[in-house]
Amino acid sequence: MLHITDLVHRYPGAAGAGLTLPAFSLPAGRHAVVLGPSGCGKSTLLHLIAGILTPQQGRLEAVGAELGKLSPREADRWRGRHIGFLPQRLSLVASLSVRENILLSAYASGAATVTTRADELLEALALSDQSRAKPHQLSQGQRQRVALARALFNRPALLLADEPTANLDDASCAAAIALMTTQAAQSGASLIVATHDARVLAAMPAASVLRLPAGEH
Repeated sequence: MLHITDLVHRYPGAAGAGLTLPAFSLPAGRHAVVLGPSGCGKSTLLHLIAGILTPQQGRLEAVGAELGKLSPREADRWRGRHIGFLPQRLSLVASLSVRENILLSAYASGAATVTTRADELLEALALSDQSRAKPHQLSQGQRQRVALARALFNRPALLLADEPTANLDDASCAAAIALMTTQAAQSGASLIVATHDARVLAAMPAASVLRLPAGEH
């Protein structure tokens, strides 16, 4: 599923060593938690795994592709087919309804628009009554569920979540993690959660753990 060897990424002009990861692997069907303080490179790592950034050094293989060898167009196509991304900033389109936001995944990946899949996710995530609502009419928890539904729409092999419990109370944190792990299992997806929140590790006791030290990025 995921194999990383001697991975290095540095931003031009940035102080410090950047992100350096000698080795990490995650088998298909398993989950992982990437831990570390803000600024340590967790988001950078997720963007590398998603093929949004290109590794500067090392080898990164995910879902059957060596990402450093893909062209930007190939990476976009691969990501649309195999990766679900739940960003820290949910990036819902304000002018679109809940249903339309979910269907964006199909448009972005070039896949056929299967509206029944959107209906399935709306029901599974208790959003059916909100399908025509706009993002500003939803609670934070509901907006997060919409973003999760959009990430799951194409049945990804790998679901990536960046700080999904930031600013959530304990009950909401537990609910968010349970939602992601349950939906990942139902979709047959592996899940990687990047966080500085120790509660996530407690909520995912069977997950592999990758700790990034402070000052890496």
